[in-house]
Amino acid sequence: MKEKGLIHIYCGDGKGKTTAAVGLAVRAAGRGLRVLISRFLKTEDSGEVEVLRAIPGITVLPCERTFGFLFRMSPEQKREAAQYFQGQFEKTAAMAPDYDLLILDEIMASVNGGVVKEESVLQFLEEKPEGLEVVLTGRDPSEELMAKADYISRIQAVRHPYEQGVTAREGIEY
Repeated sequence: MKEKGLIHIYCGDGKGKTTAAVGLAVRAAGRGLRVLISRFLKTEDSGEVEVLRAIPGITVLPCERTFGFLFRMSPEQKREAAQYFQGQFEKTAAMAPDYDLLILDEIMASVNGGVVKEESVLQFLEEKPEGLEVVLTGRDPSEELMAKADYISRIQAVRHPYEQGVTAREGIEY
């Protein structure tokens, strides 16, 4: 019988939440587990995407549409984004039973930005397959989401080069 799958949250204002999730995906695939990574609010222009797709046992669902920053969207753009990302979440949830590890990358920003319903995420976590391990990444998880988690890792920014005007660098930040 398969072990009970646990719920992880990687949150905080520091760099490395997605990086930690990617590391877990690689570790799991290295042990023969089937991994599904669903990316929210991120384009395909990130260094890890093609490498992850090349690893046997890892499936990466693309974020096929970009809408820009949530805080800059018009109400119409936000409705369109919500329809897209809620649909992506539902597609991911439907696929999840075929996997051992599910990573919902930037799901917290999607919930906090109003483009994925928190109730849907909470219901999924409540009803998830028994053996499915789930990772949620992003800043500011709600108390309700944190209450569901078995692991909570808070990544704290102590210093970041952005504060000195250094912009995101290819291969390091994306």
